[in-house]
Amino acid sequence: MTADETLKQRLRRNGFLSMKPPEPIDPALAKHVEERASKTQSRIADAITSFAGSMAFVYIHIVWFGAWIGFGVEKYPFGLLTMIVSLEAIFLSTFVMISQNRADAKHQVISDEQWSTVQLEDRQNRELLDISHQILDLTKAVHEYASNADDGADRNGGSSGATAGGAGAARNGSEG
Repeated sequence: MTADETLKQRLRRNGFLSMKPPEPIDPALAKHVEERASKTQSRIADAITSFAGSMAFVYIHIVWFGAWIGFGVEKYPFGLLTMIVSLEAIFLSTFVMISQNRADAKHQVISDEQWSTVQLEDRQNRELLDISHQILDLTKAVHEYASNADDGADRNGGSSGATAGGAGAARNGSEG
């Protein structure tokens, strides 16, 4: 591990850098992240929102405002500072909306993937129901055939075959 990586880990642990999000598990989401990382504008917006959401951002502003007021850069009511802070708020709110759009896109990717899974499972359930109905129909046909064979053996006095007569007699409780 390089010294730069160690420094980044310590800064993240102490709240100066935002925590690195975990790698996506879903393949569709991983593909979405790769596509997003390939665009320069997206990477810039992600870096800004990542920094703006960290404690380092808060600490820098505390120092900045304290120095501005403490060194008397301008007199009260701090018109220039107010304008700078207002512009910063405009830009940050824009980046927050960009970040929200990014989150919405991730949720859409996951929803689309889940929907395709639900459709596949529904198709498989329909196939299983069709197979179950076929098995039920075959079972009914076998029972009907066995019942007809038993009735025929009983009418013929058991001469239709030892197996059919024996099965019918065993079912009726008599010896054959």
